[in-house]
Amino acid sequence: MSEQPPATAPVRKRRFTWIRAAGDRVPTAWFAAIGTGAFLIATAAFGGLATAAQPPLAHLKPGTTHVDDMRSLTIERAVLIDELPGSGTTPEDGERVLAIVVDVENNWDQPIRATGPGSVQESFSVTGLDEPSSGARMDDATIGPTLQPGVPAQLVYTWAVDADAYAAGDTVTVMLDDMTLYTATFVSRGSGWQDPTPSATMTLTVKDVGAGVDQEDGDDG
Repeated sequence: MSEQPPATAPVRKRRFTWIRAAGDRVPTAWFAAIGTGAFLIATAAFGGLATAAQPPLAHLKPGTTHVDDMRSLTIERAVLIDELPGSGTTPEDGERVLAIVVDVENNWDQPIRATGPGSVQESFSVTGLDEPSSGARMDDATIGPTLQPGVPAQLVYTWAVDADAYAAGDTVTVMLDDMTLYTATFVSRGSGWQDPTPSATMTLTVKDVGAGVDQEDGDDG
């Protein structure tokens, strides 16, 4: 009686033939969908499509004007001072005042506020700090002024900070944001600025002027 050849080879051959035949019957669009899904999963693992395509923010020098449809904003300097009467910020014991001086012009056709919702204050921020405790005009110490269209003004925004939080020569990072104009069309009426979106950054070097008695307006040195 002659030996029979092993049956494994024909079975394996039939199995692979079935796989190839099944593959031939799968619509080509399925392969495209599978490939696209794998690409999206891989992209998500590395931060997503939007993150990968987002360009870096511009970094501006102090004194450079940042312009959007709402306002033109020029951040001039950061000053550390014992107290700044008329600014609207009163430091407590163990605190000093950090002040940022800006030139601003309202580019809109309606008045905008220096502080509060939808204001110039919302169009920039300082890394590591909450919103400023106050904003005032430099020329007449009006606190929280309203800015008329096309009329430039110099403002000072102030924070009460721990006395040892900053020193001369330290740097602060400012985030400059673009605001979007929103017009109410349903229950409420009117237009306003909202949704600050980071547009550029700026680094300021802090100048310590002590009690402020020797401070000169416009001195950047």
